[in-house]
Amino acid sequence: MIGFHLQHCQNGRARYYTVDVAYNLFGEYSVLREWGMRGKPGANSGQHRILWFANLRDACLAAERFQTRAKRRGFDELHSE
Repeated sequence: MIGFHLQHCQNGRARYYTVDVAYNLFGEYSVLREWGMRGKPGANSGQHRILWFANLRDACLAAERFQTRAKRRGFDELHSE
């Protein structure tokens, strides 16, 4: 699985945005996007979207477009220590 995790903090509100590319059992590639508020209680604290692609190249290109768009909106890459 390929992916990246972004975060954005504005006015004391921390938000997250993740994109993962994965291969499924049906021979397709999926791009899973999730976003929402960090620390918000409950399982429904964020939203998600899944897009399906026939090949890895198209899935990766779509994931890169989502990453570029999120960075333009102020998200930074989350680095794990």
